[in-house]
Amino acid sequence: MIKAGIIGATGYAGAELVRLLMTHPKAEITAISSVSFEGKAISEVYPSYYQLNDMICEKAEDVVERCDVIFAALPHGLSQELAKTCYDKDKIFIDLGADFRLENEEDYKEWYGGEYSDKELHKNAVYALPEFFRENIKGKKIIANPGCYTTGVPLAIGPAVAKGLVETKGIIADCKSGATGAGRGLSQNTHFTDLNEGFHPYKVGCHRHTPEIEQTLSHLANAPVKITFVPHLLPVNRGILSTVYAPLKDGITEEQIRKVYEDFYADEYFVRVLPKGKTADIHNIKYSNFGDISLHIDTRTNTLIAVSAIDNMVKGAAGQAIQNMNIVFAIEETAGLEIIPPAF
Repeated sequence: MIKAGIIGATGYAGAELVRLLMTHPKAEITAISSVSFEGKAISEVYPSYYQLNDMICEKAEDVVERCDVIFAALPHGLSQELAKTCYDKDKIFIDLGADFRLENEEDYKEWYGGEYSDKELHKNAVYALPEFFRENIKGKKIIANPGCYTTGVPLAIGPAVAKGLVETKGIIADCKSGATGAGRGLSQNTHFTDLNEGFHPYKVGCHRHTPEIEQTLSHLANAPVKITFVPHLLPVNRGILSTVYAPLKDGITEEQIRKVYEDFYADEYFVRVLPKGKTADIHNIKYSNFGDISLHIDTRTNTLIAVSAIDNMVKGAAGQAIQNMNIVFAIEETAGLEIIPPAF
């Protein structure tokens, strides 16, 4: 069994890792840590785990020592030193934060206000969105796990960009997220009375996920891609709906688009291209690692409208991290992730 450790186990992404790894057929949770709840059982923080997982939160260094793979579910700026320790000890480090996602340090400085403490270490990291970069992930020890919007948007528009169906200028990503995307810490806009029965955009045109999305799409296009990205906060717990608008190139038909998407994702278990006339909905992927994609054409403006729905806590965080672990350890990619979304 793979010995898995979770640093930051009491945050939302960390707790989701606990939930998913508890039923993994080839991995077991060996140790967990939490600064806020050190010495307490995970079931004290999340009563749903009572008598199912009563592990005590330890120190981060104990997790590193006792595990083969370490998941870091931490805010940005806290993973680089841990990654270096794991790398030197020949451990697999999977970072759910942003410290290793951006290839360009200047982008990291601009959007996160930090620096790369070990530039050589960053060269050994891999950006791990499996549906696009699976071959790059194999054999790597430092895994940059993509975020939620940065998974949903590329899944929606990536095939069209990669195959040259759309213009790379004028792409608009209009996204909506459940409140868990803001993390477990309290903030004014996630208080019940502010969130409930409301719906609003935030960080309009300046969200930190913008350069990460552009980085992925630029790799797929083999050319620089800039987007307009606007996220919104939904009064629901989980789920991300990404509606992406892109100008179609002249002569591209709906049939061509659908064939490109169906071929592109033909071997991807976790991506479901919906039939014509159906629309992606966060209701239908809840608690699962699936990403649903629906395709629509505005013939009047010659615009592709690609919609993706993912669970931000699973495919947008913990589930994708486990998918990446499975790839690195060369086991069945779906192991521990064959969760059926509830019907209602």
